Order: sequence, then C-alpha cells, then structure tokens
Amino acid sequence: MLIIQCMVAERSDLPTSHQVELRAERRLFLKRRWRGIADDGTEFGFDLGTRLTDGCVVFHQNGTDYIVRQLPETVYQIPFHSPAHAAWVAWKTGNLHLPAEIREDAILVLHDEAMANLLAREGWEFTEPEVVFKPLKAIAHSP
Repeated sequence: MLIIQCMVAERSDLPTSHQVELRAERRLFLKRRWRGIADDGTEFGFDLGTRLTDGCVVFHQNGTDYIVRQLPETVYQIPFHSPAHAAWVAWKTGNLHLPAEIREDAILVLHDEAMANLLAREGWEFTEPEVVFKPLKAIAHSP
C-alpha cells in the first residue's frame, strides 16, 4: 500500500490514457485518514495534512498519474425563478443546515429527508440529478 500525505498537483497534464482513477465519495474528501483502491488495483492509504480536491494527482509513477475523482451523488436541485424566490429558497434551505451548492440559476442541496419534507411543504419545483456535489464550506461566525 502506498501512503499519500499530500497531492502532487491539482490537475494532471497527461492524456487520459496515462491516468488511473481512484474514485471516492465526497465525504472521504473531508477526512484526513482513509483508504482507497485505484482502477488498476493499486492500494492507497491517505494520511493528509490538507484536503484533496476532485481531479487532483496523488501519485506519479512510470509516466502515469493517479487521479482522485469524486463520485457523483443524487441531490435536490431547486431552480430560481427570481431574485426574491432565490432568497426565499436559500433562507428556508439554510435553516436546515444541510450542505448546499449555490449556482446562478439553482441551489443544489444534500438528498436528505428534512429537505424532502421542506420541498413537499413548500411545493417548490425540483429535480433529483446525479452530480459531483461541491457544497459551500461551513464558515464559523466571526467574533
């Protein structure tokens, strides 16, 4: 098993034919220590000082880059119909304290029972796409 302590590069410059992927759930990107197996069977152990990012290179050997890829997951996507609607949806959703990704025309929210209840109660239009979910990072209140 190869032990990885940090990423080699944020992106690979090699053609995809010279890349091997290691797929990981989003939650693993939040962890400091975890294990994974690349598509070619190479085993990796991670003992990280900083978080990895989707598409980063974690190891290079014999002209091949080993890339960590975030797996897609099902989320709720609520489209915005106006600035006022966007504010209302974001405020109500934010009160649930669920991970969310804000886009220009919609909000993506973790697929969760509390969010399903809010959607049913409010009657908002939504879809359930499978995407690489990149929620905002939590920020503590300032003193």
